[in-house]
Amino acid sequence: MAGSAREQTIVPVPKTVPPPAVRLRAVGSTSPPCPAFAPEDSGLSLQSHVSWHEDDLVAKHIRVRKGAVLLLAGQPFTALFAVQSGSCKSVVTTASGHEQIAAFHIAGEILGTEAICEHVYDATVVALEDSEFRSMPFDRVEALAQCNDYFRRSFDSLMSRQIRRERKVTFWVTTMRAEQRVAAFLLDLADRYGARGYSSHEFVLRMTRHEIGIHLGLSHETVSRLLSNFHRQRLVRVKGRELAILDRVALQGL
Repeated sequence: MAGSAREQTIVPVPKTVPPPAVRLRAVGSTSPPCPAFAPEDSGLSLQSHVSWHEDDLVAKHIRVRKGAVLLLAGQPFTALFAVQSGSCKSVVTTASGHEQIAAFHIAGEILGTEAICEHVYDATVVALEDSEFRSMPFDRVEALAQCNDYFRRSFDSLMSRQIRRERKVTFWVTTMRAEQRVAAFLLDLADRYGARGYSSHEFVLRMTRHEIGIHLGLSHETVSRLLSNFHRQRLVRVKGRELAILDRVALQGL
């Protein structure tokens, strides 16, 4: 069995200092041929009648303070990361230097699947709040997928869901009016929380209005105005970053 998963804490650093890269311990030939764990809250689950051990798949537990960087775009791909608690954002930068928030991630979701093909992470991942992650070296994930069909199907389904979500965001930005984009974003976030056992009606927006705007191709003034409009129309209740969905049907019908 592999050694116990280690812990690491990453804190924000001044902008003049390059953010630290996450270093994972190498997985040697002594690793078991069939890794033996998949975090159930990440969407990767195994048959319950089989005994699996977390340390066989998870190499490290990482605590990341709000505003600190977990992954840097351009880092070599070594592992997938499960969001154990908290939330984060994936930021991509164009050749012209324009930054786009490609996605927001909440507890139970997996980071890094886009890097499997090119073997390099294409986004910088920044914690939106104090968060915890579990690193899963990809050679362990592959070995487990080879020897457990249930895990392989779960992993394939996970990647499929993330691809569908990326297409959905593209659809929002390219075809919807501003109010429809914000409504669709709130409903999608609510559904993701609900799928993981949290409330799908009341939650805290961990991202700022400005960050939502960058994600949806809107100004932060537009996002703030639309949230206020939704509040006045009693579609949602907004108090700071606390949000409650009051009329889901009406939001869907915008």
